[in-house]
Amino acid sequence: MSEKAQPQPPENVVSFEQAKPNPLLPGSTMKSDLVEQASEIVSDPLVLINLVSQRVRQLNSGRSPLIPTRPSMGAADIALTEIIEGKIKYVEKPMSI
Repeated sequence: MSEKAQPQPPENVVSFEQAKPNPLLPGSTMKSDLVEQASEIVSDPLVLINLVSQRVRQLNSGRSPLIPTRPSMGAADIALTEIIEGKIKYVEKPMSI
């Protein structure tokens, strides 16, 4: 049996394939199911991004997680899970006139 070689794209073509996760860095990317669940709680994507990034900064600076964690969880996964489980809540400040 002869196997056909995959045709190579021209050099000026940029591939849009997503990078494969690095097995040496577990939890380095957010899991999409966690993002979807958290977006049901915090509907504004910009607010969700800010909540997660602020909590990731706190976790990376030494704050303890508010949930039980697994070694495979990255800081963003921990932050998203904390939002999903109601450990972190977004409270809108009333606008002052």
